[in-house]
Amino acid sequence: MKKVLASFFTIILVVAVTLAAIFLLVRATLYVTALSSPLARAGAIVAELFLGVVLLLGTVWVATHLAVRIFSTVAPGAPQAGNGPEPRELEVQGGKIV
Repeated sequence: MKKVLASFFTIILVVAVTLAAIFLLVRATLYVTALSSPLARAGAIVAELFLGVVLLLGTVWVATHLAVRIFSTVAPGAPQAGNGPEPRELEVQGGKIV
């Protein structure tokens, strides 16, 4: 039951954050297109593109991070595969792996 509620909460949160990002980007676009100076407009377009990438990648990160936390079967703090020391290289001697 906890996973179901957490899933619905995650969906609502991600939709809300994505809509907020879109509204912010639309507002920024309206502001940028109202600028009269071409140099200022060019700089504002670059800043708006950077803002859009950061906001939308942030929403994807939040969605995937929460989904992994909800549906992960490994206990928090437990060692996971790939988090330990690097495996040593296999040495082949006379057809045997040592």
